[in-house]
Amino acid sequence: MERQTAFDVDFDGTVAVITGASGALGSAAVDRFREANATVCAVDVVEPDDEDSLLEIDGSDVVFYEADLTDPDDVSTLIEEVVADHGRIDHLLNVAGTWRGGDPIEETDLEEFEGLLEVNLKTAFLASKHALPHLQESAGSIVSVSARSSLEGGEGDGPYRITKAGIRLLTETLAEENRGTVRANCVMPSVIDTPMNREMMPDADHDSWVDPAEIADVMAFLCSDGATVTSGAAVPVYGEA
Repeated sequence: MERQTAFDVDFDGTVAVITGASGALGSAAVDRFREANATVCAVDVVEPDDEDSLLEIDGSDVVFYEADLTDPDDVSTLIEEVVADHGRIDHLLNVAGTWRGGDPIEETDLEEFEGLLEVNLKTAFLASKHALPHLQESAGSIVSVSARSSLEGGEGDGPYRITKAGIRLLTETLAEENRGTVRANCVMPSVIDTPMNREMMPDADHDSWVDPAEIADVMAFLCSDGATVTSGAAVPVYGEA
């Protein structure tokens, strides 16, 4: 049975770049934008045929691009290829990221801290930086992924919270600098219902977690004409968690 969404959007004629496309949330976003008739450029370091990938490409409306989004040259080349292939960029979804718990700050290795900065924040910065000239031409939109935990400090996962707080500030900065041209917003999930999270937390209340497809619905709305007055927002997508 086809999943029913809360609203209809039509992205026919638009091009969406979705990073982290092989993961649970990224692949859900790919499916949502494909349902809305966008041409989807799915970006990840994990290829669709990898055993760890959740991305399914079964049509010409989704094109996979392998890129290391922490490498400035790779990101620059990626954006050039997308524009050469499709002529434009209308939506950028910065989904690439990872979660790590860990130790108190005084016991946290610099390598661990820098790794989270690279994957969670630098990827969104570089993708936004290089896509912006094309998004400005199309009056497009950016949606990034922050986190509920970024709203306050906490024990054991400080570096993760810090990077996700950075996403919120990056979003607000992009919105302010591109007022009237490119809209920038972010979503703040709590715990996302993914296979990895279920494996890590088998005894948790999974029913209270948020389905990635439901978050993808919100991301699609933020890119739609229904959200033309919304920019610089951090939207809670907590579910019942």
